[in-house]
Amino acid sequence: MCSARLQSVAIFLWVFCAMSLVEGHSLPSVSSPTPVRIADAACGRCHQAIFHSYLDTPMANASGMASNRAIPGALHHAPSRVNYTISSGSGSLWLSYEREGDPPLHGSQRLEYFLGSGHLGVTYLYSVNGYLLESPVAYYTDRQAYDMKPGLSSFQTMPPALPITAGCMRCHMSSVQRADPGSHNRYQGPPFLHGGITCERCHGDTAVHVATGGKAPVVNPIKLDPERRDSVCINCHLEGDTSVEHDGRSVLDYKPGDRISDFVSYFIYAGENVNGRGVSEIEELNLSKCKRVNGDRMSCMSCHDPHYTPSAKDRSSFYRAKCLACHSQKKYLTSHYPGTPDCTGCHMPSGNAKNIPHVAWTDHRIRQRPSEPDLPDAPSTEHKLVSFLEDRPSARDLALAYYNLAVDGSIAARTQADKLLRSVQQAAPKDPAVLSSLGYLAQLNGDTSRAAELAQSALKLDPTNTAATNNLAMLLAKSGQLNSAISLWNKAFDLNEDNDQLGLNLALAECMLDRKDDGKQVLERVLIYSPDSQLARRRLHAMQAGFHGCSSQ
Repeated sequence: MCSARLQSVAIFLWVFCAMSLVEGHSLPSVSSPTPVRIADAACGRCHQAIFHSYLDTPMANASGMASNRAIPGALHHAPSRVNYTISSGSGSLWLSYEREGDPPLHGSQRLEYFLGSGHLGVTYLYSVNGYLLESPVAYYTDRQAYDMKPGLSSFQTMPPALPITAGCMRCHMSSVQRADPGSHNRYQGPPFLHGGITCERCHGDTAVHVATGGKAPVVNPIKLDPERRDSVCINCHLEGDTSVEHDGRSVLDYKPGDRISDFVSYFIYAGENVNGRGVSEIEELNLSKCKRVNGDRMSCMSCHDPHYTPSAKDRSSFYRAKCLACHSQKKYLTSHYPGTPDCTGCHMPSGNAKNIPHVAWTDHRIRQRPSEPDLPDAPSTEHKLVSFLEDRPSARDLALAYYNLAVDGSIAARTQADKLLRSVQQAAPKDPAVLSSLGYLAQLNGDTSRAAELAQSALKLDPTNTAATNNLAMLLAKSGQLNSAISLWNKAFDLNEDNDQLGLNLALAECMLDRKDDGKQVLERVLIYSPDSQLARRRLHAMQAGFHGCSSQ
């Protein structure tokens, strides 16, 4: 349920990165990721009880082949008038889409992988020409029905293509591979090797341990120092309001036993209610009195057994035992609601996350009186980012964190980002992320000369920087240097063909140079990935009909 961030200015257009389907013309073989029961079979020979109980957990079943988690269903999306159907056929799972009337729409796509254990829901992935994309509809367990993905319910058309990146997959799959250089989501080979979360995701490389019959140690998270212990869970169960990877580091390189704070900085708004977001269990737990009193003695594993998920029948007694391990006073055993053994039902109720519709999220603040209202969110004028894990994050990471929020539309964050990034540039003049971000802010502020200079500097350091490429191309096009702009857009579009924004900009520039055949070919490529792009359809129709006036588009 993730989307790659593309920095850009709407000189020609602004298109929100979302999701699409395409009609498949051929059926290449799909690489089958190894499920946990096979990938971890060697561990199961010695750790049989743990292995077999783990196979029933949500983590072990977090992803795999779509045909292994087939949930037939249908959805009529009223705003776009598109009918979606998920059905099985020819040994595969398919997502079909259709709209009668004007403009008509129809097609289907073979779904390759599923993502989600089904505890909250399930979504599906498919690929086109090696680009891994996400379905616009998902199955929600609480409703037992399909609905649009978060943020897409009001779309008037079938959404455009949503790339799913390695950063999104890493918490649902194992041995996630890096995308092709310069691309956000194109994979020459399998995007991940194992479905679900394998033993090595928490215990590190087990090859030597297995080869020595268990004599060589593996990582045991509970025996690590608190920061490294908690990093194992934080790696996937902390979201924050935004996050920034450290310069030269990738969160994909994190291994159990490392400190996650050596790879990425997480930022949250100071004083804001975190219960409205999903994937915020770590933040909520840190707000609880239980955690504040116990400090590093308490962790996720104080209450959760990663190898075991209690059944619905056993859930209340399982977690009550965890509570009574600390709350051992007699009153909790006798007079404190003795007829209500479900502690979590009162003190950790489920509520809806504002940014994930149809999903009930357990409140990990463990409040004494959950019925009391939340404190109001801090006013937007007081929004201040603070690091969640580090007392003093680097100036670079803080600046880029504010920049991320500026790209999402925060005017206050834009001013702060520009100020901080300028300071960082003085100290680190060869950081392509800083240069590209400053260039985009300069474009927003109308300083096109500085924007072009910064984008060019960023590309000298990182020639595959898609954001800097797109921004510089638009500046060149606006100044009349269309051939130079086209050269840049061609390079970026060849590596990110599913990005309709790049294709639409490139096609318009070709049209403005009266190279309509080239423009038509580009638009046809756009429609492969985003078949309901009304702008691409109108421009293609105009070019095919021989209409003039490309510049007015």
